[in-house]
Amino acid sequence: MLKQFQPADIAALQQSRAGETRLGQVLQYLNPLLPLADALVSAQSRGARYALVGIPEDIGPRANFGQGGADLGFQAFLSRFINLQANSHLPASEILLVGTVDCSDLQLQSQGLVAQKDADLEQLRQLCAALDQRVCAVLKPIFDAGITPIVIGGGHNNAYPLLQALSLSSGQAVDAINLDPHGDFRLLEGRHSGNGFSYAKAAGYLRQYAVVGLHELKNSEKALAQMTQQDACFFSYQDIFVRRRYSFSEACDQAIAQLGLHQTTPLGVEVDTDSISQMPVSAMTNCGISVADAEHYVWKLAMQDRARYLHLAEAAPSQHPAGLAAGLSEAGQVLAALVVAFIQGRTARHPR
Repeated sequence: MLKQFQPADIAALQQSRAGETRLGQVLQYLNPLLPLADALVSAQSRGARYALVGIPEDIGPRANFGQGGADLGFQAFLSRFINLQANSHLPASEILLVGTVDCSDLQLQSQGLVAQKDADLEQLRQLCAALDQRVCAVLKPIFDAGITPIVIGGGHNNAYPLLQALSLSSGQAVDAINLDPHGDFRLLEGRHSGNGFSYAKAAGYLRQYAVVGLHELKNSEKALAQMTQQDACFFSYQDIFVRRRYSFSEACDQAIAQLGLHQTTPLGVEVDTDSISQMPVSAMTNCGISVADAEHYVWKLAMQDRARYLHLAEAAPSQHPAGLAAGLSEAGQVLAALVVAFIQGRTARHPR
């Protein structure tokens, strides 16, 4: 279920310069001789606080009639992140590079399937459900070990097994705040990237849910009604940026307050990167937020005591209009910046 990484796996991506130390040179790795649960406990005892996990798949977006390419999100991130400078502004030795959820066989089975064909659509959604089980199996031991996962790549379908893993580990329904133009609260019609939160709610894994930056005309009336029926709330892009009823930062504060300022319920921090203008994703937009605003959102949520994970979904480097190389560079830079903002927020709140 897990492809563990060791230093040799990133050697080809690692850059070096005399007199400098890069993040990739000081990250922690799992002990390959130990079972996963024991290796995670061992890493935690060595000071690991954050676990980087990739999900190289695009099955969920394609099962939602979207474009492919999200399988390359983690690769884009890693090539940028490991080459950032290791200095006093980030606790690099607390970061554990775990590896990727092994879904290569599911990806292979999905090749050539198109959602416009009913039989193919059903198969894509079955593959997405099979992926759910693998993601949960990898993430739950990380939560059990007291390490905070940072999950990158793949579609937003992976919010469901992430919430499942956190709920099973903590023994309670959990909360989530999502930066997303879509509520991803669609019908329970088979698993895909547009219904991760509605499935989590129906299964009892999700307690309260809020969306920041929801686009009022990119969500069906049925999906919005389902959110209302389940006491989910949203702070729309139009209210923030068009009508200027409150600032983006105030919207983040209101989402936090809506879910309970003094709650101890575990909180998932979710980001669909198609909320960011010009980000290479399955559905690129010109009407999104800035990278700086996305960083601020992540940093602000990371400052919450109960934040238990960061999930960065939907980056699809191959969808960049200038080609794959440009997409890998741009997506990698944005994803790395968001991860840095999260770790810095957690560090400021809980210094060692």
